[in-house]
Amino acid sequence: MTPFPETPLLDTVKIPADLKKVDDRELPQLAREVRDEMIDAVSRTGGHLGAGLGVVELTIAIHKVFNTPDDRLIFDVGHQCYPHKILTGRRDRIRTLRQEGGLSGFTRRAESEYDPFGAAHSSTSISAGLGMAVGSQLDGSKRNVIAVIGDGAMSAGMAYEALNNAGALDARLIVILNDNDMSIAPPTGAMSAYLARLASGRTYMGVRELGKKLTTYLGRRVDRAITRAVEHARGYVTGGTMFEEMGFYHIGPIDGHSFEHLLPVLRNVRDNARGPVLIHVVTQKGKGYPPAEAAADKYHGVNKFDVITGAQAKAKPNAPSYTSVFGDALVQEAGFDDKIVGITAAMPNGTGLDKLAEAYPMRTFDVGIAEQHAVTFAAGLATEGFKPFCALYSTFLQRGYDQVVHDVAIQKLPVRFPIDRAGFVGADGPTHAGSFDTTFLAALPGMVVMAAADEAELKHMVRTAAAYDDGPISFRYPRGEGVGVELPERGQILEIGKGRIVRQGSKVAILSFGTRLKDCLLAAEDLDAAGLSTTVADARFAKPLDHDLIRQLARHHEVLITIEEGSVGGFGSHVLQFLSTEGLLDHGLKVRSMVLPDIWMEQASPDTMYAKAGLDRAGIVSTVFGALGKTVVGVGAAG
Repeated sequence: MTPFPETPLLDTVKIPADLKKVDDRELPQLAREVRDEMIDAVSRTGGHLGAGLGVVELTIAIHKVFNTPDDRLIFDVGHQCYPHKILTGRRDRIRTLRQEGGLSGFTRRAESEYDPFGAAHSSTSISAGLGMAVGSQLDGSKRNVIAVIGDGAMSAGMAYEALNNAGALDARLIVILNDNDMSIAPPTGAMSAYLARLASGRTYMGVRELGKKLTTYLGRRVDRAITRAVEHARGYVTGGTMFEEMGFYHIGPIDGHSFEHLLPVLRNVRDNARGPVLIHVVTQKGKGYPPAEAAADKYHGVNKFDVITGAQAKAKPNAPSYTSVFGDALVQEAGFDDKIVGITAAMPNGTGLDKLAEAYPMRTFDVGIAEQHAVTFAAGLATEGFKPFCALYSTFLQRGYDQVVHDVAIQKLPVRFPIDRAGFVGADGPTHAGSFDTTFLAALPGMVVMAAADEAELKHMVRTAAAYDDGPISFRYPRGEGVGVELPERGQILEIGKGRIVRQGSKVAILSFGTRLKDCLLAAEDLDAAGLSTTVADARFAKPLDHDLIRQLARHHEVLITIEEGSVGGFGSHVLQFLSTEGLLDHGLKVRSMVLPDIWMEQASPDTMYAKAGLDRAGIVSTVFGALGKTVVGVGAAG
């Protein structure tokens, strides 16, 4: 057989419809080209590399077999969607991934008709896919719906809720379980592929459907007996699974890097399946790029890197990251108190709990992508006298909010919530921004809500939380490096509900909650230069508020500005409520509350995002001048 020439196939594939013209035997070449394109793009932009490399063949096979976008393809989380973007008309913009004005790092409905559902948080694909499948049935459409979900995302209860519902509805839904936690072992080789083709074929599925019809006619008792017999017999061939018990037809495992295995199974399912089907596909994260294959995390998330060596660009921080400071401080406190335990939801490195796990492995728990469980698990530990630190990103804590309310706050259990990634996070955009935690936590009776102004304050808050046993307590801090302040040997225990004056003035007061404090101090210099003597205070607490501090600022200044890295309804709203209740607004005090704008802020660098939001040095100066009815001619000058 004459081999196909190594011509650039990818240049001929602009959209998935073009794949129909590509011979099956040419697909391995196309996979190599997609991988090369993706590696080059991510080396320039940074992003999620390993997951996408692992699903190149699977993505190509799905788009070749199915008729997207009419057939709906949903990627769970979206970390693996870069090959999908290359094949769906976005190759010319792939080097703008996660950049300001560029492509999102996740699937996004507004970006392409090939993204039927936006994803960035885990374990949503089966639920969304089931909604689409039922919607298609209701309007008489005969389209396929394919949900691709990773084995990590299957640790979340939401995935099982959706599987259970899909099985009960007997909906036409195809779920592809992308299992990248193991290598391609003999059970996923030739024999397994043959059995998968057999099990997904018309004859076998026809026998199964005939059995269903017979049992419907003969009655429920016979139905149960025949179903058991069929599944028992099938267990000898492909192995019974819990997915079958939930009403899914289970196929696999099959090799997710072999077109010879993937294509016939997908075509059989497309042509023959009627109810819900789960295809178990085994892939290798980082496949095809040796540095990624060799890395412990398979290059899950990377900075810009050298394609030849795989070496990632290293920033030169002037200060340790907030996450690192938290991790070190927690290890230190755990050394003094053996009741301290750490809990994370599949993010030990991202939250800094990997340091606690190294020092105290028996007191550190990674519960997987299961934030609801993490919160209630922490509550259970608290009932037994332990001091759980449930460390989650702000955007992921949202997933466990009901548990925070019902299982922690109402019962006044002393669960500690270190909240990483507070405020804007940059390239991951609005899905990962920590915008709402202050608002939704400060609404809860008995909750203590703190925000660190710098890395030294973060150390104080870790110790304060460790010492606090009267109920739940949280403290938030951003992604990235600190401001470079000197760190104390050990944090101090802060007085609950007490802020601090950082800079004394007489006309303007700026009350900061969080890491905008640095910009507040810079703005104060400009305001002083313009003849506006400015006080700067660090609130430290959104709940309970420092009433004495707020009274002092309100009574002795003409203007009071509150500023925070959170949404409306948070710290500033609580201050305004207090000022109103106390009658402190009745004597001409000019108050302005600076919060994140009421929009979904698009991806850019955090500094750019804060500048656009007006929460930087210039924005603070402008807000003060606006409150005084003056115009800012330049920074530090007024007309």
